Amino acid sequence: MGDFFERIVDLEVAADDAGAVAQRMVDWMVTRGWLLRETSGEAMYSLQVDEGYVAGPEWAEIVQNWGEDWIPAPVAVIVGRNAHYSGQGAVEPATAICPQCRAATVIIDYPRAWEADPAVWQPFSEAIDAWKESGQGAVSCASCATASPIVTWKWDDGFALGTLAFDFWGWPPLTDEFIAEFTDRLGHRIEHHTGKF
Repeated sequence: MGDFFERIVDLEVAADDAGAVAQRMVDWMVTRGWLLRETSGEAMYSLQVDEGYVAGPEWAEIVQNWGEDWIPAPVAVIVGRNAHYSGQGAVEPATAICPQCRAATVIIDYPRAWEADPAVWQPFSEAIDAWKESGQGAVSCASCATASPIVTWKWDDGFALGTLAFDFWGWPPLTDEFIAEFTDRLGHRIEHHTGKF
């Protein structure tokens, strides 16, 4: 048993702009009746924030129909530099793809291994920590030897780095139409996760 979430991560918004973009998106969802301005921490388990926005009267417009008696939990709005994991728990991505040469660095060698190779993951982990702290962090590719900002690497398994994310806790699956409209409103590339706490 557990609590499920669906997450939209903005992959492009700058840290300085994330708060304003978050407020713009919340305002839009409130005007559409999908959220209220009221907040609650009940049945919401995002690690970075304690409360989220309560579902509004028209919330069912943006999800698949799971029955009229369904009651969704709050939507957490997460502002700040964070690593976001899909699935269940903070499992490292299986691969990282160099933005320069497109070579894939294998971090978890499935099915022979089920955990990250510490030596391979360490430079990525250190660059992520540096990025969280300062907004700067880079990793050199083992294939082309080019150092690239950590936020330009592509990841497997839905892993994402971003300064803005929206966690929909306990909602039925969001519709493709809503995801498309949400992305268009953001004006940025996104990563779309599902997971469980």
